[in-house]
Amino acid sequence: MTALLVGYARCSTDQRDLTSQREGLAALGVASNRVYVDHGLTGINRERPGLREALAACREGDTLVVTKLDRLARSLPDARAIADELTVRQVRLNLGGSVYDPTDPVGRLALPPLPAPPLVDPLEVLLSRHADLPTPPGEQAAHIESLWRKQSGGGGERKDLR
Repeated sequence: MTALLVGYARCSTDQRDLTSQREGLAALGVASNRVYVDHGLTGINRERPGLREALAACREGDTLVVTKLDRLARSLPDARAIADELTVRQVRLNLGGSVYDPTDPVGRLALPPLPAPPLVDPLEVLLSRHADLPTPPGEQAAHIESLWRKQSGGGGERKDLR
């Protein structure tokens, strides 16, 4: 059986036009009769008939093609759930030309992993990676300090930015 490219396009309001997405899918090799659409439905709502039909049309070895990740899902967890569903069914996901293939180390990079809570202070990681750079001037150091305070909830005192 020949692997197919199945396209999906979505716009959240009836006033928007799907032409650019349809053209983008065609440029990625999707036949016009293989494009499923949701018009006037937000990405937050997973109950989208076009998406349901597109997923149902995909068989093992096929590729679901979308022009951009935000056309597939409005949140990274939802995108991850869809990608995981496709993975189980051995269907690849093409995001604007970058193919997400979880069996390929490079292919996994097309869809970023879900962010995990930081185990270390992000500022410490940043500074340790750039330890050879000169100490930032006073104004920049104060700005970095204020960003760190916002990120850490305002607690703690930072005397040295190294």
